[in-house]
Amino acid sequence: MRIGELSRRTGVNAHQLRYYEAQGLLEADRGTNGYREYDENAVLRVRQIRHLLGAGLSSEDIAYLLPCAVGEAPELLGCPELLAAMRSRLRRLDDQMAALARSRNALADYIDAAERMSDRTYPPFDGADAERVPA
Repeated sequence: MRIGELSRRTGVNAHQLRYYEAQGLLEADRGTNGYREYDENAVLRVRQIRHLLGAGLSSEDIAYLLPCAVGEAPELLGCPELLAAMRSRLRRLDDQMAALARSRNALADYIDAAERMSDRTYPPFDGADAERVPA
């Protein structure tokens, strides 16, 4: 099948399919006319890629995991290298979530402090500075 057919059957646009191919996630043969030709397994492969992307994995992670993928969801065979890669990705996600939580808490603290000080202006404005305030 050509890229347009694969796109229609998977709901993934052709640009993304070409990206998957460039990342080594998807393989296509070339017809005599130069067009990409995908086999029936490409539909399953694209669905696997989409599920793994939805889990927050990078295309690099997915390239490593795909040989162990079985089925559409997919299920991943539990080889030690695969588990180590997924645990590493989970740690990175946990670290990112912790950093975001710290940033969120700091921002919430600034908002609370600003709301408590809402009756004051900064810098203090006494009217004498009116000539210096840009219009």
